[in-house]
Amino acid sequence: MPAESPLRAAVEGRLAAWESERVAERLWARDGTLWAASGASPTDLAAWLGWLDLPGSMRLRAPELERVAREVRDDGYTRAAVLGMGGSSLAPELFSRLFRGTLGASLAGHGGLELRILDSTHPDVVRGFREWAESGRTLFCVSSKSGTTTEPNAFHAAMSAHAPALDFVAITDPGTPLAELARSQGFRAIVDGEPSVGGRYSALSAFGLLPAALHGVDLGQLLERADEMADACRRPAGTNPGLRLGATIGEAALQGRDKLTLLTSPRLRSFADWAEQLVAESTGKAGRGIVPVVGEPVGDAESYGHDRVFVLLTLTEEAHPELDALAVRLRAEGHPVEQIALNDPYDVGGEFVRWEVATAAAGIVLAINPFDQPNVQESKDATRALLDVYRQSGSLPAAAPWVAEPGISAYLDPSAIGDEPVSVAGALRALLDAARDGDYLAIQAFVPADQPVVERLQGMRAAVRDRRRLATTLGLGPRFLHSTGQLHKGGPPTGIYLQLTADPGRDLPIPGWQESFGTLIAAEAMGDLTSLQGIRRRALRLHLAELSGGLQRVESMIHAALADTVSS
Repeated sequence: MPAESPLRAAVEGRLAAWESERVAERLWARDGTLWAASGASPTDLAAWLGWLDLPGSMRLRAPELERVAREVRDDGYTRAAVLGMGGSSLAPELFSRLFRGTLGASLAGHGGLELRILDSTHPDVVRGFREWAESGRTLFCVSSKSGTTTEPNAFHAAMSAHAPALDFVAITDPGTPLAELARSQGFRAIVDGEPSVGGRYSALSAFGLLPAALHGVDLGQLLERADEMADACRRPAGTNPGLRLGATIGEAALQGRDKLTLLTSPRLRSFADWAEQLVAESTGKAGRGIVPVVGEPVGDAESYGHDRVFVLLTLTEEAHPELDALAVRLRAEGHPVEQIALNDPYDVGGEFVRWEVATAAAGIVLAINPFDQPNVQESKDATRALLDVYRQSGSLPAAAPWVAEPGISAYLDPSAIGDEPVSVAGALRALLDAARDGDYLAIQAFVPADQPVVERLQGMRAAVRDRRRLATTLGLGPRFLHSTGQLHKGGPPTGIYLQLTADPGRDLPIPGWQESFGTLIAAEAMGDLTSLQGIRRRALRLHLAELSGGLQRVESMIHAALADTVSS
């Protein structure tokens, strides 16, 4: 940021105030009054600050986790799978990618197991994951803080039909239904979570560290880096890396730069996914929030609107001259840019701490409670209601599309985006035309994360960003419901939402359940759309009879709509 910029002045003023108010000292003293402006009880707020202890407390538990990992390797397992969602899956996914070598083997040493994550209920994804797990001896970590999360329970049902109980470990808080299930069925182990740590702050707890240990990550090194950052984040605000980052993204949001755009070198892409959940679910509430933009294709500096603040995260061992050059051009365009360099992969331990402190601090700036998620339950309740109907009638309620054409149907609330569309292309054009300055496009795709599919979705993002200068996000369902879902409902009403669904190639039963995976993911998509429409969000659902050809049609419609806008 230029030294004279209004944002820089606001950040320095905020940090000076925080020094005089002893914010760093009070944070580590678990002072819940730091977020008094949110209206939440200071006692309730302080009860969720257990993540501050993790760099130290987990060093005491590391031998326990490493013993489990060692026994698993000694028993001949070659693969580890995490069955989880959101806070239970994103840190393990980061470890699996950051420390992965060729063929999925760990780069971290210690004979680590190949590690993969299942966090999609799409039948094609679950079937493919099960086939991978069956092709080698696999340990399954059923990971759920509450022990009641629908998706991990369904994943366990699917995998336990083909694997014995000794192939399973439960990672959950003490006394949950999952812990009871694991005890009654004779799982290999039950590993306790920390009740005072929320899911999105749990990367350095058992939810992140047991999968890391299974993958061969040296927990001692990881926690040492976390400890070093924790010490730095105890310093007065002006020299405190966590508080400085929090002041920057918080004050930027107050000045209209609420699109926190994370650009990373290749091996850190999954860190951005982890940070996306942390920031979105923590700050998106009470009509306020910071919108993380991750994975967006890199564009020219001129293609970004003035609602952005940029953080560039790079790994020193990876060449990234294009990001360095982009940072120079972005600053020349007047955009605020922060750059963070990790010396090696183990520095991610410190980044967990920096970003957790920063997110909590941004909550002070925005006067919100960064530890709750009041709107997440809305989609869960809507999904549960749809599944109740299915269990009673044998089918999901079928809403009539606003307009249908061969192979594609459009569902919308005309009170939100107008009643003029008489074609699918017209409905999509109406959604894009509803965008205003400072809005963002959220693509919510309940589809497999196959490379050709993701590349086409990324092309849609780039086209909209380049033509309209709109920030864009991409969430794969139902994964994003446990990440950015809170922001979509509780955050600022600046999103326009394009939900994409498609008939699966072949459905897959959930053993012991009345519904199938195809039914479950359909209910999750319908439930989320119902929640968005219930609060008058501008949302359009396009249902594709066939995925590949349907996405190609949608992409063509987007390009046509954007061309019409430019020509007019």
